[in-house]
Amino acid sequence: MPTALFSLSDKSGLEGLASGLAALGWRLIASGGTAQKLRIAGFAVQEVAEYTGSPEILGGRVKTLHPAVHGGILARASADDAVDLEAISAGYIDLVAVNLYPFRETIARASVTLEEAIENIDIGGVALIRAAAKNFERVTLLIDPEDYTPVLEEIQAIGSVGLFTRQRLAFKGFAHTAGYDQAISEYFQRLVAPDPGRSLTGAILKMELHPVSELRYGENPHQQAALYSFSPGDGPLGGQVLGGKALSYNNLLDLDAAWRAACMFEQPAIVIVKHLSPCGIACAGSLVEAFPLALASDPISAFGGVVAANREFDEGTAQALGDLFLECIAAPGFSAEALHALGGRKNLRLVSMPGLKLEPLYELRSINQGVLRQTIDLGDPADTAWRVVTQRAPSPAEERSLRFAWKACQHVKSNAIVFASGQATIGIGGGQPNRVDCVRIAALRAGEKARGAVMASDAFFPFPDSVEEAARAGVTAIVAPGGSVRDMEAIAAADAAGMAMVFTGVRHFRH
Repeated sequence: MPTALFSLSDKSGLEGLASGLAALGWRLIASGGTAQKLRIAGFAVQEVAEYTGSPEILGGRVKTLHPAVHGGILARASADDAVDLEAISAGYIDLVAVNLYPFRETIARASVTLEEAIENIDIGGVALIRAAAKNFERVTLLIDPEDYTPVLEEIQAIGSVGLFTRQRLAFKGFAHTAGYDQAISEYFQRLVAPDPGRSLTGAILKMELHPVSELRYGENPHQQAALYSFSPGDGPLGGQVLGGKALSYNNLLDLDAAWRAACMFEQPAIVIVKHLSPCGIACAGSLVEAFPLALASDPISAFGGVVAANREFDEGTAQALGDLFLECIAAPGFSAEALHALGGRKNLRLVSMPGLKLEPLYELRSINQGVLRQTIDLGDPADTAWRVVTQRAPSPAEERSLRFAWKACQHVKSNAIVFASGQATIGIGGGQPNRVDCVRIAALRAGEKARGAVMASDAFFPFPDSVEEAARAGVTAIVAPGGSVRDMEAIAAADAAGMAMVFTGVRHFRH
């Protein structure tokens, strides 16, 4: 008589699997809570404690850790192993259905205590998974309720589970316990080093990534690509795709850049990105007011770009898009009216995001033979103080625009220059090998709108030429980190032009 062992924290799908196995004449053994659920459902089941002759101890901490259980799982189909099992009055166990205490879900609660976290570290379940996976040549391991039905159907069809299926399920089990141990390790690492800056070094970096989807191709058609997430079941960027064709590799990069920028603003904000570069950013009292301001920054580059918004996308904003061709829109939700208004754009992808929280708080980049890891740039540290360095201080209106421009330039590629008027970009330059060219690009895009505008620079001015170019364009106030050996020359150029300039002491490169 084949034997199945059940030890489940998540009991979904249990009754269907037990019913199918019982109908085929299988013997059912289960640990305490699982056995109770099966009895209530009317199944003939033997509790593990009865099977082993050893009661649960330590408040349930020890249930399945017994030679009769692990011997039955690990025993091979050999005469010697059969003799050993008989010597301890144990039998073969052919199928193990097990899942683990919800450690990840427990530590995700803001109020969780260390004691609660520790009590949700599974010991016996992990041992069962490893034992069944190691002996996959004879034993079937089930850790996922999604696998119950196909495995049961396979038994019903051919009387057993095929070797390939057992092997696949075993590998799934090993991956599951590896991820479980990693979550425990990372939790305790955070307790020891809660400062994310300190915890980046001194420890081996392990990651568990879950496949989301194959992509048609990578950055170019001859490159293969796939999307992975940190959490199982997550959609792209942690959101849900509501409509349109599948997202591409480049779409995902652009959406990520736009979404990170949109989340940095407190007011309703629209960010338009094309080829990883923002071409328009604006804040206003509503999205419908912000969109035309962002679009006006660079309407040519906006064609074929992506949009991110930090408020629910409403009908008015959807209508404001006009006939502009966009690849994707990401927002923390879309109103029913907006979905209807955008429904006719069959090539437009809509990504509904779960909130404005950016996770994780670090980023990884591949380099040859290695990986770089750093905390993400969330803006100026809390103790940052702006310092007026010119003879003239910025007016209240200029300062408001400078603070907007300063935040916007943090999302532009290095040597970033942003011209802004009010709470909207009017010219953006970045990603060039020298800063003065970026000023010229921003000025070219701003045109006459640069007169009376402000300028933000992500890093110091190595020479006064960038300040002089800004003055010729009509800029009246500048914000920059300062810190160059030629700061006094840049300040003198600003004073000569009657401009106000403030130094922040904080650099915001984005390579």
